[in-house]
Amino acid sequence: MKYKLFVTSLLSFSIIMGSNLVMAGSKKLMTINAAKIVAERAIIESVIGLKVRSKESVDEMIASGVKIDAKTKASIKGVEYTEIVYDREKDIARVVATIRLGRVSNIIGKQIDFGDRIIKRVGFATSTRAMAGPLKAMRAAELDAYKQLAKKIVGFTLESESTVEDFILKSDTIRTKMMAAIYGAEITGYRWDQDGDAYVKMALRLGQVEDVLGQRIRYQGDVIEVEGAGAQKDDYSEANAPSYGNNLRSTSSQIQEGSLNIPVTPMPERKGTGYPGAPTYNPGGASQLY
Repeated sequence: MKYKLFVTSLLSFSIIMGSNLVMAGSKKLMTINAAKIVAERAIIESVIGLKVRSKESVDEMIASGVKIDAKTKASIKGVEYTEIVYDREKDIARVVATIRLGRVSNIIGKQIDFGDRIIKRVGFATSTRAMAGPLKAMRAAELDAYKQLAKKIVGFTLESESTVEDFILKSDTIRTKMMAAIYGAEITGYRWDQDGDAYVKMALRLGQVEDVLGQRIRYQGDVIEVEGAGAQKDDYSEANAPSYGNNLRSTSSQIQEGSLNIPVTPMPERKGTGYPGAPTYNPGGASQLY
């Protein structure tokens, strides 16, 4: 009798545990892991650096294109994850990655000794495509900030051609090009506005920038700060899409205003001393990325 009771209890417990396992699923774990990887990239881009290039164009006073490409590559170890927050309703995770620095080889192969400095970088990610809009906008804002830093410090090339006939502007084109290697930039703040556009503030200590040829740039001041911007919806392409009559219309973005309920104020700055026992690392350099 006792044996039957034990078997019955064990079977009931197994059924309950099995149902809980099914309910838990893997989405939460996938989202958190993705946020960790994004935070790891933020550390590499900030410390090791990245190569960024941009092309911008204006035709007859009408915006005709902005393109930013960025690449980085490095080996890294010793990353700790100090804060993990998961929003189950929105399926969005935020992870803060922490690392204790030592000697590193940056994006252009230069050896830098950071001593025992500890830095933190944040990463956001989701497993649900519909929730990725604000996170993608923030990434776009990051790259726009890197572009602004490079244009402001390293410089860029501008080409322009204009033609006027009989007092009428016939053609007018402006092209800008930039390519640079940047390391040491820090994100000092980020936010989303009421329209869902993202803004990232970035600061760079002067002396942390060299162009792709490794030549030192001379400049004034100690710190340069910029704010990059990124959008969720591509209404620029919609506005410039060809028209095929009243019966056909371009479709709008699937992301609706306010549906994600993302805070529109900057996240509070987090400070800490890190973990004294965190391991050091010596990442390899990266080159020939373009």
